Amino acid sequence: MTSPLTDAATAVAYFDHAATTPMVPESTATMAEHLQRLGNPSSLHASGRAARRTVEESRESIAQQLGARPADVVFTSGGTEADNIAVKGLYWARRAADPRRRRVLAPATEHHAVLDPLAWLAGSEDADVELVGVDATGRLRVDELRERLERDPQSVALVTCMWANNEVGTIAPIDAVVRLAHMAGIPVHSDAVQALGHVPVDFTRCGLDAMTVTAHKVGGPVGVGALLLRRELDVVPLLHGGGQERDIRSGTMNAPAVAAFAVAVELAVARQAAQAVRLEALRTDLIARVRGIVPDVVVNGDPVPGPEHRLPGIAHLTFPGCEGDSLLMLLDAHGIECSTGSACTAGVPQASHVLLAMGQDEDSARASLRLSLGHTSLAADVDFLIDALPAVYERSRAAGLTGAALR
Repeated sequence: MTSPLTDAATAVAYFDHAATTPMVPESTATMAEHLQRLGNPSSLHASGRAARRTVEESRESIAQQLGARPADVVFTSGGTEADNIAVKGLYWARRAADPRRRRVLAPATEHHAVLDPLAWLAGSEDADVELVGVDATGRLRVDELRERLERDPQSVALVTCMWANNEVGTIAPIDAVVRLAHMAGIPVHSDAVQALGHVPVDFTRCGLDAMTVTAHKVGGPVGVGALLLRRELDVVPLLHGGGQERDIRSGTMNAPAVAAFAVAVELAVARQAAQAVRLEALRTDLIARVRGIVPDVVVNGDPVPGPEHRLPGIAHLTFPGCEGDSLLMLLDAHGIECSTGSACTAGVPQASHVLLAMGQDEDSARASLRLSLGHTSLAADVDFLIDALPAVYERSRAAGLTGAALR
């Protein structure tokens, strides 16, 4: 058995599933089938009504899989748009209802799809953004959140907290965050893009007011996602036009992508428990074998397995004395694709804001790689990585030592 992304011809091992994962065959087939069909879901003729039926049946399916009502599901172009609608839309609506509500609370380790909208609100909309600290594993400090909420709850517009961190895989204490915020009548949004398909996700049970998911992280197509948003919640839209999606997200619906999204979500949820066991075993083997080559490698994030602690498929590793970007490019030259998890601006690599918030120094933060596993990952991929790692590590460490001597 070979992975679709690891074969003798291409010799590529893919370890970047947290960035995007291959479409599952069932989702691909569904999208291909619907691409042959004509119809704008907003049209009233037969073709339009058929396309609308596809959208609404997909909405019902996704809602059922995620413990939501169909009316809660607002389709978007992906996670970034959904995060922007939630963060900006909730802030505008809450502040319009009470001008005192200028504060927004979020962990310092949020994805840039949340951090950048927050920075924009601070710079353009007079928001007071407060980044809450995290512990050494990357988990939100609940006591600090409680203190900030109790200081002046009437001034808080919303709380946003990522369900599972995209770099180190640490799971946030969502239940505690929701409980604290709701005691003060404050809505909570969570970016659950990384969580879906890897840990159980139930919108109603967890009590969130808004939750972001996207298709391409669970075996669906790029370019479609959803914001699960309680019907009772007032949100100011970013886009204005035809009034589609509860007048929150105007625009012609992409019925083929929505149908493929629904199939991917259904399969991801159905396979989640078995997949978690399989990926945890692969991750354990990968880390043990890396330690055999690099004894001082550091594993970042929560060391405890399980859906309340960390994702099963992310191994975030620090290689002391190396540069993460050097490791990445050397591995890439060997046909091994992974990520540093660090942000790049204008081609200049920067240390991961997640690792810095966890208390690591710049050198450690820049010496890290994220190896993320997914539904096509196999033991053969790990073998491929381990075969290449000794030479890659030695070259990267030599380059790192030379660079340190020149600084």
